[in-house]
Amino acid sequence: MGDYPLIEDHGLIGDLQTAALVSTQGTIDWYCTPRFDSPSVFGSLLDSEKGGYFKVAPVARTYATKQLYLPDTAVLVTRFMTEAGAGEVVDFMPVTGSTATERHRLVRMLRCVRGSLTFKVDIVPRFNYGRSPHKLHYTERGAVFAADDLELTVHAVREPEDVRLVPLDLGDHDMHFSLTLEAGQERGVVLETFADGPPRHIHHAEFMQLFDDTVQFWRDWLSQSRYSGRWREAVERSAITLKLMTYAPSGAIVAAPTAGLPEQLGGERNWDYRFTWIRDASFSVYALLGLGFTGEAQAFIGWLRDRVHETAGRDGESGPLNIMYRVDGSSDLEEDILDNWEGYQGSSPVRIGNGAASQLQLDIYGEALDSIFFAHERGIQLDHRAWTSLRTLLDWLTDHWDQPDEGLWETRGGRKNFTYGRVMSWVAFDRALRLAAASGRPASLARWSHARDRLYHQVLTRGWNEDRQAFVQHYDTDVLDSSLVRMSTVGFITPDDPMWTATLDAMDRELVNDSLVYRYNPEVTPDGLAGSEGTFSLCTFMYVDALARAGRLNQSRLVLEKMLTYANHLGLYSEEIDLTGRQLGNFPQAFTHLAFIDTALTLDAELNRARGEGRPRRAPAESNL
Repeated sequence: MGDYPLIEDHGLIGDLQTAALVSTQGTIDWYCTPRFDSPSVFGSLLDSEKGGYFKVAPVARTYATKQLYLPDTAVLVTRFMTEAGAGEVVDFMPVTGSTATERHRLVRMLRCVRGSLTFKVDIVPRFNYGRSPHKLHYTERGAVFAADDLELTVHAVREPEDVRLVPLDLGDHDMHFSLTLEAGQERGVVLETFADGPPRHIHHAEFMQLFDDTVQFWRDWLSQSRYSGRWREAVERSAITLKLMTYAPSGAIVAAPTAGLPEQLGGERNWDYRFTWIRDASFSVYALLGLGFTGEAQAFIGWLRDRVHETAGRDGESGPLNIMYRVDGSSDLEEDILDNWEGYQGSSPVRIGNGAASQLQLDIYGEALDSIFFAHERGIQLDHRAWTSLRTLLDWLTDHWDQPDEGLWETRGGRKNFTYGRVMSWVAFDRALRLAAASGRPASLARWSHARDRLYHQVLTRGWNEDRQAFVQHYDTDVLDSSLVRMSTVGFITPDDPMWTATLDAMDRELVNDSLVYRYNPEVTPDGLAGSEGTFSLCTFMYVDALARAGRLNQSRLVLEKMLTYANHLGLYSEEIDLTGRQLGNFPQAFTHLAFIDTALTLDAELNRARGEGRPRRAPAESNL
């Protein structure tokens, strides 16, 4: 098994259509192009020998490394310190815009800031997850890596007086060269997919214009944020991270830009997250509107509206809506296994695609309706066609809510009567009724009201376990599930209800470990998969939110502050945290960053209220869909 960096030892760069991970050692070890869900070009994160990589590092045998983002941007700086000198690799991707394109540029600026430094550059692509062969063609001005369906062009940044770069290895597949710089010098490489011409020399002035334009884009975008609360730096970094995971042509947010990173080292819980989940992305509406990013929230509501419209009237086994889609809205997510890769630190199988896409998860209808209603209250309204499609969806749910489903955690142990699915079905009817009343739209009011009331009584009687004095995962168990912390968030139960406070106490005892929260205990509730998992960062942030709403402000703030210490050196979170504090699972995870933003907004408001400052009011957005 090869050498692998820690999952958290990475930063993320991107151009709003795809993204790349850059390790603290200067290696791009994950990059898919031309989209997030395209096959990889660099994938050594999942197979250090066969995956491919793009490394820039000093030739010195020993050096120290540090990594940071240029403030208020997605421009990543990896610093190297040696006895002979210090240098930086500045990584970024010029933003592509809102029209889908196959042309993407990955820019690596090499800079010496003290003394003298010799960089070694290794460009070792492996196309189509390492399954497709390629050829390397050199020219006087660069090189082209050519596979059957993709070309990568290498442009060198140089001035006419520069000494011509001579590759160290003139092989057929990989490119290796070195570059010595003195203090104050900057040079670099631009790696371009589907370039509109042959390799060329890029002058330093043009290179710096790319840099300046990218920096300006991110700072202009972030300036829209209205957040000025206690955790501003962490919240704004999370906002930038979410923007990096947004596919601009459609407005959809991927769950993560990676696939196959394990939830347990050596285990089989290695999923592909490069898709858009209805549930996760619906959460983005609260976070984006809460921070003031109306355009992004409106774009996602438009994407969601299209999914509702195109599936209205469909009555398949998994319901009218799929639980996830590709970023363009297509639904071909057939799961496959990359037998040619060993997986991160030997964690196999490596899965691409996602077999859970066809699951029945009833909670997604509540998440979708809740986000639509939230947006409606802030001026983002549905047109007639969207409302008609939404009515059809709600009529389907009226007939189908009272059945077992797979649940939000996508377990593969069979369908059950999950309490969370019933709670969120209640939310779907409740928000639909409010929407109809607020806008005067025609609706099946009597049927929806009857379903909502039946759901309420069913959850209160069958979802409550008298012996445990808590709401439980599903109707036929006494197992706890941290997803239920959202019961008070969505208004199903008041935060001070004795049944709810008793549930929080039970979770404290069973699911919380030094402030970190587990989803559930897989040892007592089989989920169809082998092995265990770490604590879920999403659940920890939702727990903080629930504590704040219950008035436990000191406990809530302490848990949040502890959780912030588990972020990586750049403020990024993967899906899980193990007992040693290492991050596990796909990275970075949108759901975790969304939950953090929402939690920070809630806790800020509750702390302000406790101090008599009142809850901040936000002006509604003025837009229509």
